[in-house]
Amino acid sequence: MSSLALLQLVSPALPVGAFSYSEGLELLVQREQLQDRATLASWLEAELSRGQVMIEAAALRPLRHSLSQWKVSAEQGKVDHGTAVRDWAQWLIALRDAAEVRAQQQQMGRSLLQLLAELGHPLPDGGVDFGWPVAWAWAGLAWDITPLEVVQGYLFGWVANQLSAAVRLVPLGPTEAQRLQRQLQPLIEMQAISLLDVDPQQLWCGGVGSAIAQLSHAELYSRLFRS
Repeated sequence: MSSLALLQLVSPALPVGAFSYSEGLELLVQREQLQDRATLASWLEAELSRGQVMIEAAALRPLRHSLSQWKVSAEQGKVDHGTAVRDWAQWLIALRDAAEVRAQQQQMGRSLLQLLAELGHPLPDGGVDFGWPVAWAWAGLAWDITPLEVVQGYLFGWVANQLSAAVRLVPLGPTEAQRLQRQLQPLIEMQAISLLDVDPQQLWCGGVGSAIAQLSHAELYSRLFRS
């Protein structure tokens, strides 16, 4: 059942608005820094290996633990304001340099948490004002998806969203996009396993180029995407 739940979570039909964000990819294409499949593949491999998405993926397991404790406390009638979850959420959002990407994280997280609440899985306090990693971790816990699959799905979904944007920008045909998604699967699987038991606060992010691209995206004269 967890595999079917994971398929629903990574589905492009999930109503969270992921299709409207490129996370700086649009700027890189306009500046001709990403022009074809080869340069795009190198970019995605670098981000999976040492970008911000790697730290967020590593935070999913401790987030799940904190969410589980919050849930148990609520079921036992104990006063728990989800302090540990909020601390993780604030730390993760603070790592994002660009206001556009912070807004993206908050909007997508809010949309997923609202959906989960409507499907019978509200957060213990009924709130929805958390970012995307918190919402993803809560979905994994609520839908009984294994911790490893949660991390795999997070990385896979990020790549899928980037490729969706690339099809509209690079240009990159849909067949080439699927070929690249397949090409990156071994790296996704390897990263998911290695990040599962790593303290995210001990990791470093080398995504300086992506941060600059995301910060500069707001200055584009014309654009298709919100980040």
